[in-house]
Amino acid sequence: MAEIVILLAIKKIGNALANGAADQVSMQFAKYGKQKVDLQGSMGRVARELRVIHDVVCQMDIRNSNNQVYEGWLEEVRKVAHVMEDIVDEYLYLIDQEHDIGYCFYLKQGFRKPGSLLYLNQIAFKAKEIEKDLAHLSEIKNRWVPMIQNGDTSSSNYIVKRSQDLANISRSLDEEDLVGVDKNREILEQWLAGADLECSVIALLGMGGLGKTTLAANVYRKEREQFQCHAWVSISQTYSREDVLRNTFKELFKDNVSVLSNTAAMDITCLEETLKRFLEQHKYLIILDDVWTPQAFDDLSRVLIHNDKGSRLIITTREGDVAALASPGHILKLEALPEDKACDLFHKKAFPTDKNHECPAELKSLSHEIVSKCKGLPLIIVSIGNLLRVREKTVEEWRRINYQLSWELINNLRLDHIRNVLHLSFIYLPAHLKSCFLYCSLFPEDYLFKRKQLVRLWIAEGFIEERGESTLEEVAEGYLKELIDRNMLQLVKRNSFGRTKKLRMHDILRELAVDLCQKDCFGVTYEDKCVGSLEMDGRRLVMHKLKKDIQHSFSGIHQLRTVIVVDDNMPSFTLLPLLCKKSRYMTVLELSGLPIEKIPDAIGDLFSLRHLGLRNSKVKMLPRSIEKLSNLLTLDLYRSDIRYLPSGVVKPKKLRHLFAEKMNYLDWRDIHSHSGMTIPIGLGNLTNLQTLRTLEVQGESVRHLGELRQLRSLRLSNVKGIYCGRIRESLVQMQYLSKLSVNASDENEVLLLNVLPPNLQTLSLRGRLEQGSLDESPLFQSDGGQNLCALALSWSQLRKDPLPSLSLLSNLTLLHFTRAYNGEQLTFLTGWFPKLKILFLRDLPNLNQLEIQQGAMAGLERLSLVNLNSMTEVPPGIEFLVSLQYLVFHEITGDFLTLLRECSAIRGKLWHHTLRL
Repeated sequence: MAEIVILLAIKKIGNALANGAADQVSMQFAKYGKQKVDLQGSMGRVARELRVIHDVVCQMDIRNSNNQVYEGWLEEVRKVAHVMEDIVDEYLYLIDQEHDIGYCFYLKQGFRKPGSLLYLNQIAFKAKEIEKDLAHLSEIKNRWVPMIQNGDTSSSNYIVKRSQDLANISRSLDEEDLVGVDKNREILEQWLAGADLECSVIALLGMGGLGKTTLAANVYRKEREQFQCHAWVSISQTYSREDVLRNTFKELFKDNVSVLSNTAAMDITCLEETLKRFLEQHKYLIILDDVWTPQAFDDLSRVLIHNDKGSRLIITTREGDVAALASPGHILKLEALPEDKACDLFHKKAFPTDKNHECPAELKSLSHEIVSKCKGLPLIIVSIGNLLRVREKTVEEWRRINYQLSWELINNLRLDHIRNVLHLSFIYLPAHLKSCFLYCSLFPEDYLFKRKQLVRLWIAEGFIEERGESTLEEVAEGYLKELIDRNMLQLVKRNSFGRTKKLRMHDILRELAVDLCQKDCFGVTYEDKCVGSLEMDGRRLVMHKLKKDIQHSFSGIHQLRTVIVVDDNMPSFTLLPLLCKKSRYMTVLELSGLPIEKIPDAIGDLFSLRHLGLRNSKVKMLPRSIEKLSNLLTLDLYRSDIRYLPSGVVKPKKLRHLFAEKMNYLDWRDIHSHSGMTIPIGLGNLTNLQTLRTLEVQGESVRHLGELRQLRSLRLSNVKGIYCGRIRESLVQMQYLSKLSVNASDENEVLLLNVLPPNLQTLSLRGRLEQGSLDESPLFQSDGGQNLCALALSWSQLRKDPLPSLSLLSNLTLLHFTRAYNGEQLTFLTGWFPKLKILFLRDLPNLNQLEIQQGAMAGLERLSLVNLNSMTEVPPGIEFLVSLQYLVFHEITGDFLTLLRECSAIRGKLWHHTLRL
């Protein structure tokens, strides 16, 4: 969608003119004052024009999706927006060079570089040309586009009609199309027939194409006669309350012409009162199909009386916040069909006349491949099955369809309804979410996104807008939650205290989104199977599944803003020097896992670079020019081969996330298996840091630690007792810190920490704790300890059972002991750790008895016992862990494993084990 490209250009212009950026053009530009004023004026006018075009394009929606004249005009607007983005980048580059290097540099260079003062005049001229181009495009639109817009083309009416058409398709599906829904249908029928006389609100939730409307329609046809009156009402995002009320009347009184004629002249207030009085006296069943916003439900709920007659209201929706309006326990979330059911449905449609819908033996393997690509979406399975029903039943034909299925989904006119169902979800996204969604489609199929990584990339790309006092990271996480709630992204895994940890994009949605990315020049993907050389005109390039290096330049390299390589199997990556030289407006370089050993000095010329990812690379040293990256937000050196950071690493004052942890040994039993990096003098300059992992503590750095008051995540290594006083003082200043890890310099170094930040949620202490007991320690008795959700203690050398002290931490969801306790017994008493989900006990050499009383750890889902040499019997009380899903053992004796297998309480829950010989 072109509005994304336009919106990003508007944001970039705003950034160039806001926050005093223009004021950085100092007196050296005085002689070019007129050009400067003209340029800034042109930028403002272009931004206003683009804003109006953006709003117009948003209103057009999909009604012109096949209009070649309109699409041609829109393509020209995209080009102009991209050129304007280039002009703004040139302007910012000029400001950055003048501000950081100074006027004398340009005098010495004789104005030979493109960043010289003379370049300002050229930039101003280009901006004037953009103004002319936009004016010309406006004339073209007014002259030609209206000529092909005839009939009822209002966006509202078109979208409503399209939504209703799609709903009618779903409602008309045959009974045989309802495969694999028996359980959901039974639940829905039970809720409708329940004895509860209160009016229940039931929500069917799921992404487009899962069969929500089909399931609701099937149950509605069967159960509606059990109610005194019933109505099926289709809602869309652009619904009219009056139209919905009149449609409800038509459904309720379809056999009573006189009542319908009496309502024709009623205004909306009278309609509401009449409908309210009628429903108040009857047991009703009403289906609100395709509800997009809570406001739509609220607008209608005033007439849907809770009349204590056993009435029922069913909502179908793709939106999580709409489903949340259902009665407690009455949300039915639809999932994709399992593979066997998906195959059954596909065979019914592809072989409707064959006995038992049998698939010929020669087509079975291809059939399974095609079905797997449908990802369990009934709408797509039915549509592809119908498509193949009329094709030749030959291996050659089916293989051809299998190979080009992605193309068919995008281009085949018979599958237009699939595109419309899924496009509606995208079209109805708010503008600020569209770019975030499309961005995810550039990654490979089934790619598992990590929440924090994705958030950092979105911020670096400039997709996230400031909101009040919230950080950009907090706003981005809100975007992420919204996309999940809208079923545009799929939640895969939560962390121990319930936050999203991993997620993915549905493959079918991805196929459609990739097509949109390419049409709008938003970004492209490249892999080995791509035919021909790398040619592109997109702004973002994501490479994956590459078995060989790209060793040559390609068209469009100069306009790249983002390069991401999602493949740690590439033998080399020699393109980096070329990118640093020719893609001078680069914003994101994500090269994690690549065998890169050297970073070119020219990387310092990438003044716009906001994200540099070198995680798990072979880089041994950063160039000094890293200090010139004044806009850098994330520097990820985690587990690279870098040993020392250059002194200039503290100069990028906008830096928010610094990952600088080294892996020394693979053996976790060594306290020095991980370490950090030394930060040179000037750590206090990085006042915007939110993540610092890991800092190798030294006298100079620890003195300035307290100045980093925006930190959310901090990991310290090489901590000695003499530093603990300064560390305590610093922690008190970190009001936002939620994650803290402290590693002692050796196993006998005592960590003298007696205070925790007030908002701390995750704490890891690797080192000896004072007095070998937690009874007297104020650490977990302070207010800061009460918010802890995850606690890991390692090498603590505790002699006394720590559980009585830790049991005060009622919010713990994860507890991890590694060489933390030297005692023989741990007893979990009734009522302790009510929210604990994960318990990990590792390398406790003397522990021979683990006892669990009834009512302790009532919500525990995973128990890991690793290398517990003295354990010889199944923990008494393990049968009380009714929520336990996994029991993980590692490095255990054969006799102990035999006892575990024979224990009926944990049968079927042994997830992994390794015998210790």
